Amino acid sequence: MLALTFDATQQDWDTSTGMVLAEVERPILDEGDERSVIVEVRYAGFCGTDRGIWSRRSMGDLVLGSLSEEGSTRRIFGHELLGTIVEVGREAERQYGYVPGDTVSTESHIVCGVCYQCRRGEQHVCANEKIIGVSMDGCFAEYVKLPARALWPTDLSRIRPEVAAVQEPFGNAVHACQATDLRGCNVVILGTGTIGLFAVLVAKGMGARQVIGIEPDPHHREQALRLGADHVLDPAPGDPERPWVADPALREVISDLTQGVGADVAMEMSGFNSSLNNALQITRRGGHVVLFGLKNGDVVVQDMHRVIMNGLQLHGVVGRRIFATWDMTRALLENTGNGIQSAIWEVILNRGQDSIVELASFDPTRFEDTMKRFTKPLLKMAG
Repeated sequence: MLALTFDATQQDWDTSTGMVLAEVERPILDEGDERSVIVEVRYAGFCGTDRGIWSRRSMGDLVLGSLSEEGSTRRIFGHELLGTIVEVGREAERQYGYVPGDTVSTESHIVCGVCYQCRRGEQHVCANEKIIGVSMDGCFAEYVKLPARALWPTDLSRIRPEVAAVQEPFGNAVHACQATDLRGCNVVILGTGTIGLFAVLVAKGMGARQVIGIEPDPHHREQALRLGADHVLDPAPGDPERPWVADPALREVISDLTQGVGADVAMEMSGFNSSLNNALQITRRGGHVVLFGLKNGDVVVQDMHRVIMNGLQLHGVVGRRIFATWDMTRALLENTGNGIQSAIWEVILNRGQDSIVELASFDPTRFEDTMKRFTKPLLKMAG
């Protein structure tokens, strides 16, 4: 079968970029795979994590470490999918009721179920998790083997397949927006990349009074407005000598837009140090700061005194609550009256026009251009 891969026998992680289209063996259900299934992948989403892998800015330790543990040299990438079950392990059918022909998406964090966190219902922070397409083979392939317990049944009579393929990243935004009650709140979203754009839709759908975006990229600003953001601000360029410094003008503008109060909820989705400090300075006394953006290394917090004395409540968000977040994701996407599903298709996925790439015709140079042009590229494998 065809797959997008990294092979340590042919590439050096630190000096290479991209993903290689290769012919690899199709996965099979071995004797120990009674609780697994084989899924024929129809669509797979290409996300920020995959962009980081492409450029080698992130996930190197997890990819290389897991390959070493497996005694393997090749990793198949990709963790967002929609597909059809074609083979079912005996226990997967008995325990979960899956049969060939079922349409599924998947939770990308494969959890152990027995660690302290899992036993407390906090599977999203499992101590022993594996990540599909990072620390185990993923779905940028024609077929993928997955544990049945991670699958999410999907009804294509209620959600179009291309949108169904991005339920996992949409769930990130749902989880972030569930960190605190958004009803009647002034919500500021710092960074309107894919998850930030999803968060605009979710915050609106959850009853925010107004949603304000902060985004330097003009295309993303335009998309946020099309998705319903009430205002989208362009932050001042950062100081290259002090990249952690907040933009003081943003605090004044947010104050004006919120009748002098400030943001009830600031959602930091970019991972940049200056954006974190922007979030901390624009949030009202007693307000909430939701931290989702990822960046390696240390950060500098401006005026920690303000964080404590203003009683700011910080929420670190990772992944999705398994499977409570998926339930809310389904409810939001299948409710066609809220316009969320159609907005994702029209704006974020660009109605599939040039944003969907056939795996069989994958070309790294052309795909780099696709990544630049579109917020959320999709790979099409079958169907």
